[in-house]
Amino acid sequence: MKPMPPHLEIHDNRFAALVHPVSTLDVIAEGFTWTEGPVWFGDHHCLLFSDIPSQRIMRWSEATGLSVFRSDSGFNNGNTRDGQGRLVGCRHGARDVVRTEVDGSLSVLANSFQGKRLNSPNDVVVSSDGAVWFTDPTYGIISNFEGYRSTPEQLARNVFRLSADGTLSAVVSDFVQPNGLCFSPDERTLYIAESGSSHDTSVPAVIRQFAVEGDGLRDMGVFAEIDRGLPDGMRCDVMGNLWSSAADGVHCFDQKGVLLGKILVPQVVSNLCFGGRDGHRMFITATTCVYRVFVDVRGL
Repeated sequence: MKPMPPHLEIHDNRFAALVHPVSTLDVIAEGFTWTEGPVWFGDHHCLLFSDIPSQRIMRWSEATGLSVFRSDSGFNNGNTRDGQGRLVGCRHGARDVVRTEVDGSLSVLANSFQGKRLNSPNDVVVSSDGAVWFTDPTYGIISNFEGYRSTPEQLARNVFRLSADGTLSAVVSDFVQPNGLCFSPDERTLYIAESGSSHDTSVPAVIRQFAVEGDGLRDMGVFAEIDRGLPDGMRCDVMGNLWSSAADGVHCFDQKGVLLGKILVPQVVSNLCFGGRDGHRMFITATTCVYRVFVDVRGL
């Protein structure tokens, strides 16, 4: 086996089959305040990502480089695509979840629960049945850095499910600060990051796992623990491995929560996604930069 480059840290030999010994960790965009929410648009060969405090959604492509996709994003954070390919995002400013329609207009999908404003929707995924699942911590309202300082109206920091018919329900309510979330390949498991240690060091930096049962979730306990910093955004690959953000980079776990290895990044990582023309590039948002690295597995 060839020696691995310094940005790859192997904890299990299976990790060597997911990366490559001649890969490089490249900066493709820099000079931002706090990058988040990467999402790949394969049909346009471009990456969108948020620069939350600057209230911008940026666009990057190999062909045209960097440009502004939306200049007044309302402190947009997490992003995903729905089954029709439309952009779905979480805005801290308006405290809502919005969808960008084909004509460029915005449709508000959710902004309140039981007659009270949401906290600050953070990250979002869309399941194959059209339901929108999102986390609602208070990061966007505890200061004016990523939103507008405000008193929470919700009694909990919930994880929500918005059904295809528009019914909003709280499916988990016992997180200190729920953050990133993603499904397993078969959508039978939903992984959710607990990032409450950002403001309370007594909170464990863990990824929890839930069995998807109909419209609800059943708690299956802790899936994995992050040993550097805390978990934020994360994605699964087609093999079922979970790739999570952390303070020192991206941590890769197998389906049982065993740490396989790390992609070490010089800045604190907030999120990641798979993409590129061949599907074998991982895009990593990390503080002021966006990185790209080859991985030998595709994302979901």
